[in-house]
Amino acid sequence: MFGWGAKREIDERLTRIELGIDGRSERPRSMRSAWSDGFGLTATRSLQVIIVLILTAAIIWGMRSLTTVVIPILLALIFASTFSPVTSWLRRRNVPAALSAVIVLLGIVVILSGIGWLIVWAVRDQWDDLSSQAQDGFEQVVEWSRTLPFLADDSQLHEWGDQILDFITSAQFGSGALAGVGALTSFITGLVLMVVVLFFFLKDGPTIWRFLLRPFQGESLRRAERAGAKTVATLGSYVRGTAGVAAVDAIGIGLGLVILQVPLALPLAVLVFVLAFIPIVGATVAGILAALVALVSNGLVNALIVVGVVILVNQLEGNFLQPVLMGRALKLHSLVILLALTIGTVLSGILGAVLAVPIAAVAWGVIQVWDGANTPAKWARPHRTADF
Repeated sequence: MFGWGAKREIDERLTRIELGIDGRSERPRSMRSAWSDGFGLTATRSLQVIIVLILTAAIIWGMRSLTTVVIPILLALIFASTFSPVTSWLRRRNVPAALSAVIVLLGIVVILSGIGWLIVWAVRDQWDDLSSQAQDGFEQVVEWSRTLPFLADDSQLHEWGDQILDFITSAQFGSGALAGVGALTSFITGLVLMVVVLFFFLKDGPTIWRFLLRPFQGESLRRAERAGAKTVATLGSYVRGTAGVAAVDAIGIGLGLVILQVPLALPLAVLVFVLAFIPIVGATVAGILAALVALVSNGLVNALIVVGVVILVNQLEGNFLQPVLMGRALKLHSLVILLALTIGTVLSGILGAVLAVPIAAVAWGVIQVWDGANTPAKWARPHRTADF
């Protein structure tokens, strides 16, 4: 039926299989299986991990090199996601896209400017009293330190003061001041870029997103659509929820500072609101600053009461406010949050600490919808355990 030639070819193929020789590569089976055993698979996986780490490091290096561009785009995306319900509401009322973008952008500018004005006004109004109280408190600390046997004497303190004065008048300090001018220039450039990008995100966000989806097809397109929707929802929910929690914290701690007659109560309350956007660490730093101001101005007992007020407010926040206001916007373990804060701080300082947690929340949210609306990626799915 097949003929003699076909039969011969089949016999040769069977012989090759029995000898462990591949007809295409003519390599022994032992060579082909060298990467198939446990050690070979481990080496292959290690090589893959190294390649992924190199690519990740290259991406991070590129982003750090383009911080003036990357950070404004991220901030614009966060602001656009936060105020997307307002933009959608205006568009449903037949407000033109450009006008709705301008209205939302002006609202953001007014809010941020109002916060900055409150801080400057309150600090300027009470700065003279606080500075004199701080000087008195510093002198008291110095007098107390002189009674300790293991601290420096007066001559050593004067020497340290002279060193500080020499550093201030040195060229090194001048170069640092020039670096500060450069940082201010970068900040202004980034701020202008963020405003421009935010305007276009608010005005043409859906159009821009549809353009970015053009290379995707089929399941990849549906996955990208789910990831985009999850990103906007997570960022918006996170910022709005954090703002609600921060506002309650600021009001609670601010009322406590006013009742205790602590100077700079208003700017400290605003600072509590701002630092609350850095989870875990921000509340601690705000509490320490409030306690230090109370210690310098009103004494130790008043400072201890301020610490108690801060702890009480933080406990109410962690146990009641966050589960209600944050909802499912941030489902991350505290250890993950601390690691994200550390990495963000190392890479981009304070701004990196602010952005690290929402970025981590977005990454986890995208993983949760990787294979479907409610279907996480295969490796992230929980194991099913048998009930006994």
